Order: sequence, then structure tokens, then C-alpha cells
Amino acid sequence: MANDTPVNNKITDAVTQSNLTVLGGAPAQSMATAYQMMAQAVGVSMQNAVANQHSMNTIDNAIVSQGIAMLYSIDSVSEVKASQEILSGNANAEIVSALRAIILELKKAQSSQKSDTD
Repeated sequence: MANDTPVNNKITDAVTQSNLTVLGGAPAQSMATAYQMMAQAVGVSMQNAVANQHSMNTIDNAIVSQGIAMLYSIDSVSEVKASQEILSGNANAEIVSALRAIILELKKAQSSQKSDTD
């Protein structure tokens, strides 16, 4: 049937031109898609980084609050001395122990001021 009727040259030229346009635009289209995918991936990575940073800040606040509550809950000098003996040699632990001793002294000073005013 294809041999029965000849196809007009203008029609074949139009079809060829549209095919060439599609083939010529394909590399640009694929690069644009790749750039969009990369931009999306970078955006999601930044969003995840911000969410993780927020979570860590929340955890850090909880840790600091719990540490301060623990420091304020110390009642006796013997606990401070025992903890100093256990944690000696560790610079951070020694700083915490020194803070505990200072807080204990402050508590004693506050209680003595209260008893003086009563």
C-alpha cells in the first residue's frame, strides 16, 4: 500500500524537521532534568542538616539541664570527695567535681544565712 500512493516531499520534510528538533533538544532536556534533580537533592540535604542540628540542640539542652539538676542535688561533702576520687585524672570530670564543691559551699552559705536571719 505504501508503494501505491507517493508521499509528498513537503510532508516528509516536515516530519524530518520535527524529528530533528526532538533529537536536537534531547541533550538540553536531559541536562536540565539532571540539574533539577541535583538541586532537589541539595535542598533535601540542607533540610536534613537543619533538622539534625535542631535535634542536637534539643538534646544538648536536655543534657545541660539534667547536669545542672544533678549538680544542685548534691547534699554532702562526702559525695563530692568520693566522686573526685573516682574521676581523678580526667580533666572534664575534675572540672565537674570542682563545680560540685562550689555549689555545695554555696548551699551551705545560703543555709547559714537563713539560720542567721531566723
